[in-house]
Amino acid sequence: LFSQVAGADGLALVNCHIFDGVENGIRENATVLVSGDRIERIADRDDDRPDGYEVIDCAGHYLAPGLIDVHTHLDNPAAMRRALDSGTTTVRSASVPAFQDVGLRELVRAGALAGPDVVAAGVYVTPDLEDGIMADPRLAPLHGGVRTEAELRLVVQVNAERGVDVIKTRGTERAGRPDTDPREQVYTQRQLEIIVDEAARHGLPVMVHAHGDEGARAAVEAGARSIEHGTYLSAETLGLMKERGTWFVPTLITMIEMNEEQYDHVLRLRGAHMVPRLEQAIRDAHRLGVKFATGADNYYDNESINRISLEVWHLVRLGLSPFEALQAATVSSAELLGLGDRTGRIAPGYEADLILLPGNPLEDVRALQDVLLVVSNGRVALKRIPFGLQ
Repeated sequence: LFSQVAGADGLALVNCHIFDGVENGIRENATVLVSGDRIERIADRDDDRPDGYEVIDCAGHYLAPGLIDVHTHLDNPAAMRRALDSGTTTVRSASVPAFQDVGLRELVRAGALAGPDVVAAGVYVTPDLEDGIMADPRLAPLHGGVRTEAELRLVVQVNAERGVDVIKTRGTERAGRPDTDPREQVYTQRQLEIIVDEAARHGLPVMVHAHGDEGARAAVEAGARSIEHGTYLSAETLGLMKERGTWFVPTLITMIEMNEEQYDHVLRLRGAHMVPRLEQAIRDAHRLGVKFATGADNYYDNESINRISLEVWHLVRLGLSPFEALQAATVSSAELLGLGDRTGRIAPGYEADLILLPGNPLEDVRALQDVLLVVSNGRVALKRIPFGLQ
């Protein structure tokens, strides 16, 4: 699980057409030169490269920035591998039980894993910590719940001291349990303000799980960086999100998957009810100019096919242009994560997080579903070309 194919110090990706994440167009017949973990430069001719570079012939396929999943629950190296194989080179955790995301982040930084890079959330700030209560001895006194100011601040503090990059909390109940109603608000605006305030003391943004409109609006008013899911968002709340610059991470693909047969009858019926409402919220958000980022709400296990490639396709189906949806999964998601100066685009000086696609994604975003090559932090993590015998 900890091995990968590594490129040489210099890597030349030749004979490729480039979607750079920024321009609504394709740069044809180009070469991307990678040095270490960074893009060194982009050349227009194959012969404009120094000697000694490992060469990969992209055979006229399309090079794009690696995809970004800003809402995941992956917690092990095998899941990291599946994320990479789908073209995802950066993830933001949406909480794990025991700081596995922090550990995975450090393994990537140390070079023990090819990626994806991890933005870690640690333990969920939620009324019932469930298994998260075992993540740190300081959380043990919270077995009765997390509701008072001292309790809320303590969970944020423990997360910060364990090295997380973002705080995850909730505004409403879960959708994926038959005994809860996802519209039900669980934290008041004041409680959410306490969480945001304590997070800010540690320089951390806050992401908020919220299906119901009341809980989502309280989160926006409290200063949340992003609203996750947002199934029942009203036009009024979306307008406030636009005004405040709050991001929308709809995770539609996981709501669609809730209709599958592995879920019980309550959740399948719920999914059938929630999907069209979330689709309308996405249309309304797009019309109002709310900022989108892409999350698949996925553990990247063997059973689920929730992937950013499918989320992008559904965003296009609901009215975003291919360019807008691709930007949501690359440059925009990087901006949400505070990584807009490091990743999410193909440009000199940026991290070499790159995927190769069999078709032009600006013409058909379904090309994202068939990734031929993945380069993560300058290292070749997946290589399926050439197809012919050499």
